[in-house]
Amino acid sequence: MPCRIAVPGCGSGWEEVELAGRGFDVTGIDYTAAAVEKTQALVGAQGLTAEVIQADVLNFLPDASFDAIYEQTCLCAIHPEHWLAYAQQLHRWLKPGGSLWVMYMQVIRATASEEGVIHGPPYHCDINAMRALFPEKTWTWPKPPYSKVVHPNLCHELAVRLVRK
Repeated sequence: MPCRIAVPGCGSGWEEVELAGRGFDVTGIDYTAAAVEKTQALVGAQGLTAEVIQADVLNFLPDASFDAIYEQTCLCAIHPEHWLAYAQQLHRWLKPGGSLWVMYMQVIRATASEEGVIHGPPYHCDINAMRALFPEKTWTWPKPPYSKVVHPNLCHELAVRLVRK
């Protein structure tokens, strides 16, 4: 059901176009002016409307809470040192009962798991780490297994819908 939805790290704007075309009240957020301009141009070329804001997702506070957030590529692009702050932001942005539709990037690299080397972006979003980052005390998790979305570059994402408590 269409609602007020945020897309952090909106990049090229494909998600904004898809969501706005389906009747959602979309707010795209990106750090770079180039991404904001690209998203605005793509949305406008389709005859659609969406708010697109240039802001740092680690500091952005919306005027009103969102009903939903679509998180696909922002988390895996942020250095893991900032994940806790970002997860807290997403919790702040959502209304209680709101949905966080998240795609956890799975980019397993031998040197990361065997030697502790941090690689990215994209950074590997280990599902156990994600459960700690988005804990059950503040989020409702569905039971696994989670849907797998395969990428052509031999990685995949795990699609999960979390509900803010």
